[in-house]
Amino acid sequence: MALADGADGCIVYAMHRQTLSAAEAARALGISVDTLRRWDRDGKIRVERDSANRRVVPASEVERLRGPVGDERLSARNRFRGVVRSVEVDGLIARIEIDVTEPSRVVAIVTRESVEELGLRAGMSAAGVVKSTSVMVER
Repeated sequence: MALADGADGCIVYAMHRQTLSAAEAARALGISVDTLRRWDRDGKIRVERDSANRRVVPASEVERLRGPVGDERLSARNRFRGVVRSVEVDGLIARIEIDVTEPSRVVAIVTRESVEELGLRAGMSAAGVVKSTSVMVER
C-alpha cells in the first residue's frame, strides 16, 4: 500500500506501489526533499535505492512516520503532528522535540483592538504564538 496526493490535495492510498519517490514521500510527510535527504543521512528515515541510484521510500516507512491517521483521542485542537527529533531524559523529566511534518493552521480569538493595532488582514504574514501551561505528546 502506498501514499500519493489526491486531486483535492488529500493523501490517498494506492494499492499497487510499495515504494514512493523521494518527492512523493516528502510531500506525504509534509517536508521538503532536502529534509528527507537530511533525515536519510541522519538515519531518521529508512530509504532504498532504485536501479538508477535514486532514493525511494517504502510506503510502510512513510506510514510509520505519519503515525495513525484519525486515531487521536484528545479534545485539544492545537495539534501539530510530526516526527520525534530528540528525547532527552533527565531524572524524572524528559524533553521531547518534534519536527512538524504536516501543514498546520493556528486559530486565535483576539480583540478587535489587537487586529487594528497589528493591521491584520487576509494574505499578510503573521505568526501564531501558542501560550500554554502544558504541551502533551500523543502517539
